Amino acid sequence: MKRSRSESGQQTMEFVILYAGVLMPITFAIIFTAQVLWVWHSVIEFARDGAHYAATHCWQPAGENVLEYMRNHVPLTADRGQFQAAGQELIQVQYFSRDSESGYLVEFACDQAECSTLCVPDMVTVKIRGYEYRSAFLTRLGLPPIAIPDFRTSLPIESAGCDPEQGQCLP
Repeated sequence: MKRSRSESGQQTMEFVILYAGVLMPITFAIIFTAQVLWVWHSVIEFARDGAHYAATHCWQPAGENVLEYMRNHVPLTADRGQFQAAGQELIQVQYFSRDSESGYLVEFACDQAECSTLCVPDMVTVKIRGYEYRSAFLTRLGLPPIAIPDFRTSLPIESAGCDPEQGQCLP
């Protein structure tokens, strides 16, 4: 059987329409979804790493040592620069102590030196809040960034970097 030229052109056009209308958008959707899930997982691990650092190092009232550590150890993500420039509006560190009367956790405060065995809280919480994933692909399409939900990790203080026998602490 011999095909006419019009049938051959029709098949090509059907493939182009199918590819442009269905296959290409599905491919980009899969890639974009995988990238968002990768960023999501990276942010969760980033909060956990910060909480672990805070639980094993000295308490400072504003958590500056933890913020500095987190800015210097941002995981490899598509939106890394946003965390490296982050301040306390994006990364929050809170220390808690157990109230001896009620047993509830209350905000930790200490009048002694910042990095000493006298100022060791009972628990720390590191929060990543207000993070928005800004993809170059979304920006080119004129779409707004994706708001990632707030993540928080709470850990009991392990040692706060302090050696009670020698009375020294690691910042």
